[in-house]
Amino acid sequence: MKTILHVDMNAFFAAVEQQSNPALRGRPIAVTGSEQRSVILTASYEARAFGVKTGMTRFEAFERCRQLILVPANNRLYTHVSTEIMALLKDYTPLVEIFSIDEAFLDLSGSLRLFSGAERIAYLIKSRIKARFGISCSIGIAPNKLLAKLASEQHKPDGLTVFRSTEIPGLLENMPIQELCGIGRRLGRQLQGLGIFTCGQLGRFPLAVLRKKYGVIGDQLHAMARGIDRSPVVPEESSAPIKSVGHSRTLRDDLADRQAICAFLLQLAEMVGRRARRYQVSGRVVTLTVRYADFTTLSRQQAQADYLAGSEEIYRASVQILDSLALEQPVRLLGVRLSDLRFKTGQLPLFPLERRQYMLTEARDCVNDRYGDFTVMFGSLLEQKGKGSHVISPAWRPQGVRNVAVQ
Repeated sequence: MKTILHVDMNAFFAAVEQQSNPALRGRPIAVTGSEQRSVILTASYEARAFGVKTGMTRFEAFERCRQLILVPANNRLYTHVSTEIMALLKDYTPLVEIFSIDEAFLDLSGSLRLFSGAERIAYLIKSRIKARFGISCSIGIAPNKLLAKLASEQHKPDGLTVFRSTEIPGLLENMPIQELCGIGRRLGRQLQGLGIFTCGQLGRFPLAVLRKKYGVIGDQLHAMARGIDRSPVVPEESSAPIKSVGHSRTLRDDLADRQAICAFLLQLAEMVGRRARRYQVSGRVVTLTVRYADFTTLSRQQAQADYLAGSEEIYRASVQILDSLALEQPVRLLGVRLSDLRFKTGQLPLFPLERRQYMLTEARDCVNDRYGDFTVMFGSLLEQKGKGSHVISPAWRPQGVRNVAVQ
């Protein structure tokens, strides 16, 4: 039987801010994006005591806590601290799966004797993170990833919870189904419509009915309710090849003007193209995502005749998709994604004009790699730089294609 440990940093962004600025310690703070209309990214536990939650607007947060201090996100600091923490975790096992910027799974099955057991490893991790970064984490230990994550949620902040295999049936019997990772609000409502409110009820529900309604997901739900999860801890170097490269931005103001929308698309195309070129991949499918002011979201994709990695090519494909849409409302969010990826060869383009464009793009990338994104940019972006919200994607990772440059 495996021993899996889940590390979850407590109110990570807010905790890092309070540690770096002593004046914020012990006070209710909320970290927000860089733009006025950004939502709450995370709140300190002092703010959570007033009911301030992730995803609230600033207005909603102030309604609950008048003395709330808003702190603009310092994404470079958060990614730096996260990278250091993830490196620290690898001192205890090479099997570390980075789940998000503030979460990770560790397979300790081969490390228990080296460090005298899983609980001792947990205490070592907690004490080292506290000593080095001044922040706390909650840790769950269990026989699989599903239960380890569930355990880490039980006692926050700064908790340590162990689920032993003999205790699992009793622990899950009356636990609400929404506590399980993977059962969100919508699915939870659907299951409640079937009379399923607890994990015990879900585990005893007829499997045939779940299969008929949810297909193979029905089997997964039935297994999850009984604490069964066979998914392995997958280190970054062993993970499946990345399938897409994308960026999205919430705009400072809702836009209806095509020229203004296209300027943002060019910015996004450059960001996507730079990541694709950095990791030597190109893609054949371009997807455009548009979210209206009322949060209605559309996604349209278009297969290209050839594989793309150039910013201009990605931009032209995005505009072509945009022109196929009849925009019904002002636009709140734009996203561009490149998929159906393949690794590029090192061969230079055959024709002189294409070779010249390739070398110009390579030179621009070299300058931006050294001095920062958009140091050299398209002239039409001179007035556009930095006008989207800069929120760290849940897909961010310290290394590889998912290592998105943050601002």
